[in-house]
Amino acid sequence: MQDKKTALSGRLVAAGRTLVGVSQADFATAAGLSLETVCFIENTGSAWIEDPNDSEAARRGLEHFGVIVIGEGDGMGGGVRLKFTRQDVRQIARLEGEGGIVASDDAL
Repeated sequence: MQDKKTALSGRLVAAGRTLVGVSQADFATAAGLSLETVCFIENTGSAWIEDPNDSEAARRGLEHFGVIVIGEGDGMGGGVRLKFTRQDVRQIARLEGEGGIVASDDAL
């Protein structure tokens, strides 16, 4: 089994992508992966993503869309959740729509 930082399965990627309503193609672009790689990852189901580069890229893609991966622990399986509440998302969208310098968000 991989360490908790890199442990990511196809099901977690699919669940996170579905949670935020993003297509495989849009997710692939954001993650810097090919569409074929995203399809392969998701089709592997609960198997861990073998390639550490693909795993890290998928994690970055999920984080780009505001998805947090919850690792296995305390007898519970892994999962995904939203990084921000719906109110936070509305506020971020409002602020981003005001113009100004575009930069990556450092909010955690």
